[in-house]
Amino acid sequence: MTKKERAKYIAAKLDELYPEIPIPLDHADAFTLLVAVLLSAQCTDKRVNIVTPALFAKAATPQAMAKLSVEEIKVCIQTCGLANTKAKNIKALSEMLVREFDGEVPRDFQSLEKLPGVGHKTASVVMIHAFKIPAFPVDTHIHRLAQRWGLTSGKNVVQTEADLKKLWPPGQWEKLHLQIITYGREHCTARGCDGTQCIICRTCFPHRKNPFITKKA
Repeated sequence: MTKKERAKYIAAKLDELYPEIPIPLDHADAFTLLVAVLLSAQCTDKRVNIVTPALFAKAATPQAMAKLSVEEIKVCIQTCGLANTKAKNIKALSEMLVREFDGEVPRDFQSLEKLPGVGHKTASVVMIHAFKIPAFPVDTHIHRLAQRWGLTSGKNVVQTEADLKKLWPPGQWEKLHLQIITYGREHCTARGCDGTQCIICRTCFPHRKNPFITKKA
């Protein structure tokens, strides 16, 4: 298969497996999605969804969140890991949203990435899911699978994102982002598949005999 043929097959297979796929983080708007994504760093989506109801019951807007102390935020999110840093960032970004953006989550990458604790991947998730502005967030699952499937060299996540954007049109990015992450968690896992086990790896590279070594993000 050529790279384009693999990309076409992969999209079709993922559509077969996941014809409808929801955003895994519970949220009500751009702000609650932003906070949930920030909390998901080194934490499962399931755990984030357990802790956010209590947090958002106290403060579901930047204005309300900015009024909470770091300790109050920390109490709500302490089981997420990195609670100290995340609590400080949530308060600081809420204050910045109120101070510089009239309490609204900005709709551009440059402004989003100025917010405390918000990197390019988090900004990409907010842009594509909250605002439907084309973006292709690349997390560790996508970075791993894109390499195993021969869609990128794996040099870094920036290159992986650029390579994937060339293979599929913008209208497919949101769904593919969610589909690849889910497939990476369920079938092509870090330890459960070495590039030779899952159906997509076997189909794309039927003659691959040795484990494929992926580069970390």
